[in-house]
Amino acid sequence: MALSFPGDCRYADSHEYVRPEGERLRLGLSAFAIDQLGDIVFVELPEVGATLTQGASFGSVESVKAVEDLLAPVTGVVLARNEAVLSSPEELQNDPYGEGWLLLLQPADPSQLEGLMDAAVYGAKVQGA
Repeated sequence: MALSFPGDCRYADSHEYVRPEGERLRLGLSAFAIDQLGDIVFVELPEVGATLTQGASFGSVESVKAVEDLLAPVTGVVLARNEAVLSSPEELQNDPYGEGWLLLLQPADPSQLEGLMDAAVYGAKVQGA
């Protein structure tokens, strides 16, 4: 599978991505992480209104291979969560950067984005370049 890393996203070492949408951020799990996990069977996400802290766990993704913690790439408040992914976890595999998003956040400190990798750096890291 050819993995894609959209240029409008920023990426964390733990393989979450954020895509700026105005003053908000759409958060998801990169195609690389999803590829590594295999068939995803369960997703756990925080409730709307929860506060995420950069670097802290905010939920988990369970596949037939493993259970992985989701780590917040930035600090912020959950504005929305993707209920479709909770009821149909395979959406993550089908479209990780589109319909397979996880959360919509109001970031506490937008400058935290500068500490995340751009698509070129992240792509090179995960593909061993």
